[in-house]
Amino acid sequence: MRQRKNYAAVDNFRLIAALLIVAIHTAPLASFSDSADFLVTYCFARVAVPFFLMVTGYFVLAPYQRTIRERGFFQRRMKPESSASVQRFLKKTAALYVISTLLYLPLKIYAGNISHTIGEWLKEFFFDGTFYHLWYLPAVLTGCLLLILLLQFCSPFVISILVFALYVIGVLGDSYYNLVSQVPVLKMAYEGIFQISSYTRNGIFFAPVFLWMGVVLANGGVKLSLKAAASGFGVSMAAMLAEGFLSYSLEWQKHNSMYFLLIPVMFYLFELLLFAEVPKMEIARDLSMYVYILHPLSIVLVRGVATPLKMKSLLVEQSLIHYLAVVAVTVLLSLVLVSVKRLSSGRYLDAG
Repeated sequence: MRQRKNYAAVDNFRLIAALLIVAIHTAPLASFSDSADFLVTYCFARVAVPFFLMVTGYFVLAPYQRTIRERGFFQRRMKPESSASVQRFLKKTAALYVISTLLYLPLKIYAGNISHTIGEWLKEFFFDGTFYHLWYLPAVLTGCLLLILLLQFCSPFVISILVFALYVIGVLGDSYYNLVSQVPVLKMAYEGIFQISSYTRNGIFFAPVFLWMGVVLANGGVKLSLKAAASGFGVSMAAMLAEGFLSYSLEWQKHNSMYFLLIPVMFYLFELLLFAEVPKMEIARDLSMYVYILHPLSIVLVRGVATPLKMKSLLVEQSLIHYLAVVAVTVLLSLVLVSVKRLSSGRYLDAG
C-alpha cells in the first residue's frame, strides 16, 4: 500500500466533490449556455460520485482485501480489525440512509411522490433512492456487499474483469442507451433492467468499478510521476468531455452519469490528489457529508423565499446566482451541524 503521512488533498476534495453534486442538481451555467452547462455540470462534475466511491474503496475495502490476501482464499476466520471497519461503514451508511429518508419524507408527501406499490417501494429503496440525490447510499452499500462477496471467491484479475464488464453494461444503458436500444435484443434486456432500477447508475453497474479502483490504488502498488498523473488527467478529461458532448449531441443518452473515459479520468485524478501536499481542512469530511445530504432542502428553501421577497428572477431563474444561493444556505446549515457535532464530541477546540 502507498504510504502517506496524510491524505489532506483527498479529504479536502470531498468538499469540492459535494459542491459539484450541488451543481449537478442546479445547472449553474444554464442561463448562459446549454452546451457549457452540459460540459461543466454533466461531464466534468461527474467526477464527484466516483471520487466518493474510490475513497470508500481506498480506505474501507482495501484493508479488507489485504486481510483476505494474507489469510488465503476460502479461510473463513476474519481479523477483527478489518471486518469491524467494514461493518462500521455499512452500518453508518445504512443509518444515514434511513435518517435521510425520514428527513425528506415530508417533501415527498407534499410533492405527491410517494410510491404506491411494494414493487415501486423496493425499487426506490434499493436502487433509485428515496429522494433523487439519495441513490448514492444504496449504491455504495450494494457495491460494497458485491465486492465483499467477490473478494471471498475471486482473484483480483477476475474481479477486475467482472466489475469492468458490469460498468460497460451500465454505460451502454446510460450515455449510449438510445443507440444500443436500436438492437431489439439489447432493448429488451435493458427494459428488463429498468423494471428493477430506473437507471444503470446504481450499485451493480456503476459503483463496483470505482470501489475496486480505490482498492487497487491502495493495494496494487500503482506508482506514477506527478507529471504523468497531471498529463493523464488533462488528456483523459478532454477526451471524456468530447465523449459526453458527442453522445449528448447525437441524442444517444438516457442519462449522463456514465462515460467510458470516466475510468481513466478518475484514476489520474485520484493519483493527483495522492501527490498533492496541501494544508488539511479539518471539517471537510463532515462538511461534505452534510452538504450532500442537505442541498435539496436548501433548493426548496431558496425557491420558497424567492417569491415573497420578489426575487425569483434573481434567486431562481438566474442559474448561477441560484447555485450560489443554494451553496450558501447549504454550507451555513452544514456548518451549524458540524459545530453541534464537534461540541457534543468535545472536538471543537481541536478543529482549530
